[in-house]
Amino acid sequence: MEKAKVYFCKEITPENVVKMYEVLNKKLPGKVAVKVHSGEEGNQNYLRPDFMIPMVKHVNGTIVECNTAYGGERNTTEKHKKLIENHGWSKYFDVDIMDEKEDIEVEIPNGKVIKKNYFGKNIEKYDSMLVLSHFKGHPMGGFGGALKQLSIGCASTAGKSYIHSAGRTTDQYNLWNDLPKQDLFLESMADAASSVVKHFNGNMAFINIMCNMSVDCDCCAVAEDPCMKDIGILASLDPVAIDQACIDLVNASNDPGKEHFLERVNSRHGVHTIEAAADLGFGTREYELITVE
Repeated sequence: MEKAKVYFCKEITPENVVKMYEVLNKKLPGKVAVKVHSGEEGNQNYLRPDFMIPMVKHVNGTIVECNTAYGGERNTTEKHKKLIENHGWSKYFDVDIMDEKEDIEVEIPNGKVIKKNYFGKNIEKYDSMLVLSHFKGHPMGGFGGALKQLSIGCASTAGKSYIHSAGRTTDQYNLWNDLPKQDLFLESMADAASSVVKHFNGNMAFINIMCNMSVDCDCCAVAEDPCMKDIGILASLDPVAIDQACIDLVNASNDPGKEHFLERVNSRHGVHTIEAAADLGFGTREYELITVE
């Protein structure tokens, strides 16, 4: 596989997010899903909806989310809708909780660990997807970027349970009793991400925004404050390359907070998700980083 192109812009503004999408020269066809993280109640680090307005309007997109598989304000559709309203998403955008009514099961014949995944059925309404990720740490995955948004982010509650348990259960209430070895969870994330990429068959684009970089995910109600200064915006058509580039930028940083951030990534063996995704063949770790002024 030839090197992927990953574009980088240092200045983080709503207008530059649009600029980075345009640099990709990729017209997303038809009805566009825009996958974001709506932010758990109490989280201070998630990207606010007003920041997303120019980009979402540029692609005439619909914000999409799925319910969670842990306690909080997003694990039922009723609570999730109320939070989405409280956080301001529905003030600006059409919002679709894709597993509001039912799931669909999809096969992953070449999966390393899981051979199927569960999406919210409403994913079938969309022709393409813009994955708009806030790059940050994650309590279980080590970090969250494009691959996490594709896997856990696009999975229904049942799918999230299935991924986290490495195929043991789809029951969120039985999930946390017997978690798998870490690498099996990470490989399950890669498997699940591959199924979303296959579903959209090339009609995808990825933007990672490296700001508010806490070791904790936007799914944490109680999250640490950011430990690193903002780095910039990245854009690519390759979800593996864009996450690898983000990790490389953290490693190359002279920010003293990077040690704390990397401790979270490395203690969870987070890069293994990237390794497993590359091995599955839906992206590459080899990339050319192209600076956009």
